[in-house]
Formats: sequence, C-alpha cells, structure tokens
Amino acid sequence: MLRSSRIAMGVTKTVITAGDNATFPKAGDRLTMHYTGTLASNGNKFDSSVDRGQPFQFQIGVGQVIKGWDEGVIQMSLGEKATLHITSDFGYGARGAGGVIPPNADLNFDVELLAIN
Repeated sequence: MLRSSRIAMGVTKTVITAGDNATFPKAGDRLTMHYTGTLASNGNKFDSSVDRGQPFQFQIGVGQVIKGWDEGVIQMSLGEKATLHITSDFGYGARGAGGVIPPNADLNFDVELLAIN
C-alpha cells in the first residue's frame, strides 16, 4: 500500500516499501542511499546511483544536498524505499542544474535508505 505524507512545504513523500520504522537519521548523520531522479514534468531521468551501481553517501541536515532531500530523507527509516516529490523551491530553483535540470523544475526522486553511518 502506498502512503503519501507532506513532510514540509515543497516535499511530499510516498512510501513504496516500509523501513524498520525504528531507526531514523538525525542531522549530521552520514547516510548511504540509492536514488533515481526524474523531472516531474515529463519523467526524463537526469541521474541515478542505481544505474551507476554506486550508492550515494552524504551528511544529512547540513546543506550538502538540496533542501528537499534534507527535509524528506530525514523522515525515512532504515531500509525504506520512497518517492520524494520536490517542488523547484526545495530543489534547484531558478538556476537549474548541470544542463539537465531546467530552471524552476519540480523533481521526483525514488530513494532507498541503505545505511546510517
């Protein structure tokens, strides 16, 4: 059963597979994730750690990633798979990114929390 919840203005999380519902990251934790990012407007994929076969590691809650990730991922439990629907103001905003994310683009990320390090 898919469950959607609004995490913060600009981010909606839809749970695909529940995690352990006990182990949650906190600001400053180093996380290991898999993700696939697509444009909400047309579904075009712009990046995927899954395709590279290399999980992504980062520190949560300290601005290393877009605001939508800092706000959405911190609400996930270990092992959870979810889709984060992120409005442009919580993504890359008017600047876009890397020539593949246009200005003011809403984004979808399929994410999986693999480890809290």
